[in-house]
Amino acid sequence: MLKVNDKAPEFKLPDQKGNLHSLSDYKGGWLLIYFYPKDFTPGCTKEACSFRDNFSRLKDKLQLVGISGDSVESHKNFSEKYNLPFTILSDPERKAIKNYGTNGLIFAKRTSFLINPQGTIEKIYEKVDPTTHAEEILKDISSLTA
Repeated sequence: MLKVNDKAPEFKLPDQKGNLHSLSDYKGGWLLIYFYPKDFTPGCTKEACSFRDNFSRLKDKLQLVGISGDSVESHKNFSEKYNLPFTILSDPERKAIKNYGTNGLIFAKRTSFLINPQGTIEKIYEKVDPTTHAEEILKDISSLTA
């Protein structure tokens, strides 16, 4: 299991448009990686829409990336339906999901990792409330970067 101050594991995954992203693409800035179980489910939709609704405040402080085991096509449809302005990555082989310790029995566990500009895990969110998580992130990133 990953801990605070561990180096964030590298990944290379396609986004909802099929473009590849890796952890190293985000080095030098703050990054929130949020793992979630499944596109179009009630909790995951609430969480994604909360990030969308708070995105104008979040994007000034960090980059935001969602990861689940859903396909690129599912992510494309999910992103378009809910007008998501951030990247969601497809991990059908569950490599990143396993490397970050978020592998559940069937789906990824709802867990987020706040990663600092050096690529080190600054905070891990294991008990995530999809409706208030974006506010929690804003509060934490504001205090960390003050």
